[in-house]
Amino acid sequence: MSPAPKRRVRATSASVGVDRRRGVFMISVAAELAEMHPQTLRMYEARGLITPKRSAKNTRLYSHEDVERLRRIQQMTAGEGLNLAGVESVLALEQELERTRAEVARMRARADELEREMNAEVERVRRSLRNELVPYGKYDLNTARPAKPAAPAREAEQAAAGGSVSIPIKRRTQRRAGG
Repeated sequence: MSPAPKRRVRATSASVGVDRRRGVFMISVAAELAEMHPQTLRMYEARGLITPKRSAKNTRLYSHEDVERLRRIQQMTAGEGLNLAGVESVLALEQELERTRAEVARMRARADELEREMNAEVERVRRSLRNELVPYGKYDLNTARPAKPAAPAREAEQAAAGGSVSIPIKRRTQRRAGG
């Protein structure tokens, strides 16, 4: 009997992306990741320093962002020597700073939009002024009124089209004295 042929197994892998704000860790896992006691996490939640999501059965579910925030709180209390009131102040100031940055970004975007609109309007006015400019020869400079055309409109159109135009010339006659 011959040995069975070996099958080739193709390795496959899949990567799964998880939203950093999605609650995925139970309190025991989050406490271990943040190197804290689970009771500390409950106390932080009671003080409003952390707000974990809740499952359908009301189980606390901590996200990656929650764990990072817990580590940050740990750094401020153990490493920086802040008490929880100081941590609350720092976190509130950081949140206000983020809101202010977002507002400034919105204001900059609106200012850019208004500047584009203003530049477009200035350009529109420039173009309209260029179209309205008339050579000075078409105006009677003494009265600032349009000069009367030398030829009737029909003859001017013929001249523009390349046809011949006859313009009547008035001759001045001299008056005789005593006449």
